[in-house]
Amino acid sequence: MEPAAGMMGARGTDTGRLRKRGSVLYATAGRATAQQGTGAAGGTAALPLLAVSLRALNCALVRTSFVPDEYWQALEVAHRVVFGYGHLTWEWAHGLRGYPYPLLFACIYKALQLLGKDDVQLLIWVPRLVQAVLAAFADVKLYLLVKHLENAETAKYVYFCQLCSWFTWYTCTRTLTNTMETLLTIFALYYYPIKGSKMGSRWKYLSLIALAIVVRPTAAIPWIPLVLSHFVQEQKKADLVLYSCIPIGLVTLGTSLIIDRVFFGEWVLVQLNFLKFNVLQNLGTFYGSHPWHWYFTQGLPVILGTHLPFFIHGCVIAPKRYRIFLGAVIWTVLVYSTLSHKEFRFIYPVLPFCMFFCGYSLKHLQAWKKSAASFLLLSNLIPALYTGLIHQRGSLDVMNHIQQLCTGSHQSQASVFIMMPCHSTPFYSHVHCPLKMRFLQCPPDLTGNESYVDEADLFYSNPLGWLNKEFYNDSLLPSHLIFFSVLEQEISTFLALKGYKKTATVFHTHVPQGRVGSHIYIYKKKT
Repeated sequence: MEPAAGMMGARGTDTGRLRKRGSVLYATAGRATAQQGTGAAGGTAALPLLAVSLRALNCALVRTSFVPDEYWQALEVAHRVVFGYGHLTWEWAHGLRGYPYPLLFACIYKALQLLGKDDVQLLIWVPRLVQAVLAAFADVKLYLLVKHLENAETAKYVYFCQLCSWFTWYTCTRTLTNTMETLLTIFALYYYPIKGSKMGSRWKYLSLIALAIVVRPTAAIPWIPLVLSHFVQEQKKADLVLYSCIPIGLVTLGTSLIIDRVFFGEWVLVQLNFLKFNVLQNLGTFYGSHPWHWYFTQGLPVILGTHLPFFIHGCVIAPKRYRIFLGAVIWTVLVYSTLSHKEFRFIYPVLPFCMFFCGYSLKHLQAWKKSAASFLLLSNLIPALYTGLIHQRGSLDVMNHIQQLCTGSHQSQASVFIMMPCHSTPFYSHVHCPLKMRFLQCPPDLTGNESYVDEADLFYSNPLGWLNKEFYNDSLLPSHLIFFSVLEQEISTFLALKGYKKTATVFHTHVPQGRVGSHIYIYKKKT
């Protein structure tokens, strides 16, 4: 991170160049004072170091699993690219995912391999630390943006709200495309030419949006109202489209196409395939559906948590020029509400916009400002630590037991069958040895076959019958079975008959439901 003084100097040059375009959006804010500029270096020089330290701590205190994509669509793909083995899910067979984001982690893995440091723990933690550093830089950018638009005190409250957010803490250091989408949104927002900003740079913010869309095509959604607002207020509309939007779009899309061509071995337009599957065909319902109002009644209130009243208050008192931020939040939630399949992480990119209004609210409270800040801190600390350290930790802890099978002579003899809802655990990226492993598959049917049942559903419809049929010959039996505690009683006769004995019990969650149990059991076949 550059020192603040250096950044201010660079902005001055960029602003001067942009003035010549004659756009009111890029005009220097008349109310910016010399005192603000000279105080920037002293006020923010230590901020990047503080931010990186806090997010590194954040990373260390998140030891639970959230969703399968943080492993299966990033680290597992990178592991296969660099080390030659790893499982690609059905999305990769149909060109619904692109390689640019996993390539970031593939570069990390390759560097570790060349240095002879490709230890499994480094393969797990270094990518997350990189994600944590990027999250820290995004925090700094959010602070500097608010400091420029308002003042240092408001910026501190926004930064405080960002740090307090339990969902940001829970999510920002994970290797999810949603996380990178959110961080790139913050970086782009820093350069967005909102009225009164002297840091606006159409090339920078549009390039960052384009990069976010390459990582995850849905990144375009919150930016639609913002870009349209820019277009409406821009004096030289043709220049914006012809000399900024089109060149940036072509270069970014072309680069993405070439990268995917190299790894897929054929030309694949991932963004179009993603749009067709999730929007036009709405096949995401295969993984569950929710009522249209879910994001308004559960999704947004849950990820905001105790920030919600401050967000509402901030929306009410914030100046008119910030309504475009609120518009982006409402628009994004409305668009996602039209899709049947809904998840908390899908609306994570609007959370930084919400933190802006929360911080603005906190700054303008009068009598009980300190009490409100203490309330926010304490009320978010509990869910942040619980979800980061306890809830759903078994999926990762059980991988430590599997790693032990890679040592000595065990590897050639061992084989693992994970009898859990598909993708419940990471895979080779968290084992880093070519151990024989299998899990229950659950790809959706893309052919329109109404009677289609995936392997996981078939298994859970009759676990004992499925096992007896699948392993009719004892020579086919794996050496280790891993499953949730809720399954144990139902398959107990199979375990006893085939000579399996429980060797480990791993805690997973206090709130078991359905096929997910409170603990994970590891059974080993007697030799």
